[in-house]
Amino acid sequence: MPYSIPTVPSIPFVDLTAQHQPIQAKLEQAVLTVMRQGDYVLGQALSDFETAFAQACGSAYGVGVASGTDALALGLQACGIGAGDEVILPANTFVATLIGVLRSGATPIFVDCDPHTALIDLMAAEKAITARTRAIVPVHLYGQMVSPRKLLDLASTYDLLIFEDAAQAHLAECEGYRAGSIGMAAAFSFYPSKNLGGFGDGGMLVTREEIVAQTMRSLRNYGATRKYFHTDLGTNSRLDTIQAAVLQAKLPHLYDWNCERNQIARQYDALLQPLADYGILPIENRCGEGHVYHLYVIRITATSPLERTALQTALGELGIQTGIHYPIPCHLQPAFKHLGYRAGDFPQAEAHSQEILSLPMYPGLTQAQVERVVSVIRALVEVEVNQSWLPEISQPSLV
Repeated sequence: MPYSIPTVPSIPFVDLTAQHQPIQAKLEQAVLTVMRQGDYVLGQALSDFETAFAQACGSAYGVGVASGTDALALGLQACGIGAGDEVILPANTFVATLIGVLRSGATPIFVDCDPHTALIDLMAAEKAITARTRAIVPVHLYGQMVSPRKLLDLASTYDLLIFEDAAQAHLAECEGYRAGSIGMAAAFSFYPSKNLGGFGDGGMLVTREEIVAQTMRSLRNYGATRKYFHTDLGTNSRLDTIQAAVLQAKLPHLYDWNCERNQIARQYDALLQPLADYGILPIENRCGEGHVYHLYVIRITATSPLERTALQTALGELGIQTGIHYPIPCHLQPAFKHLGYRAGDFPQAEAHSQEILSLPMYPGLTQAQVERVVSVIRALVEVEVNQSWLPEISQPSLV
């Protein structure tokens, strides 16, 4: 690609520095408090955070576990899902969703996604329901929720358990519901880059059902309801007290961080609008200010003069980091060939996997950085079409 743009400071895909620096003292104090108390496993900070996070989600109970994957797997088991049950989930999700279903003992049933939002296609989900279908796992992908009203209508009609995968949707809202408050339970991840992230792995199940919470506490702790008394076939999956303390210190800032993400997304939307006629389209936001934009994702469609790999490579060479979430749908992953799915089974999910590109998105990303990202994309498009057809935007500097 014959372009020439001056070298400028790089723009990382994720940068946690701006988020952590203003609260550095609080984070250090949180860790020191746990160190002094010495309650590193199932300590007071964990109990406090479980209560606070569940309440923030509009749910009754929270149970911290070692990862978002465990929140999915153990959570489904705690909800009574197991062998002989079918669980509907989207094909275009991170593999942890699928692993969670498989670890519960249930049979995963994939469905396609909405071509505009990349969220699970609820009409396709309805067609996939059989007499063995027990649950549906809507994935609130990229920080946007599946329509709660449509989801609840579907679940009510067919007597399905709703188990939300909210790993990317901390405090997301839609139609008056908050992520984690729609179904029987929801799984969250606290991986460091999440909207609410720890200093390592971590996860949580939130639920409105006391019996589910009780079962989950047993499953995460060797299946023991009390020390040395094991009633379930459990495992060791506990959210460390230090991680809980860090997350508790960050929780009061989460709403503002989410608002900042939403504002950055609106900047991207406005600046990218002139590129819509040239096949570069942001994933649609149908939740308005309730979309918390864990990721900001665009589609490089077949009508674009650019090819996604060339665009990503060029952006990287110019110091702009990007990602692809996710390049291979679950049903085409080699480890799961035994499930019997083939290429072509879910055309929208497969098309998305070849089109999507995640742009830098995090609290602290500046307007100048957003403008530079889009200006570079615009310049690359101009090179491809070999004409200055793009309308001007304010401060379109490439440097």
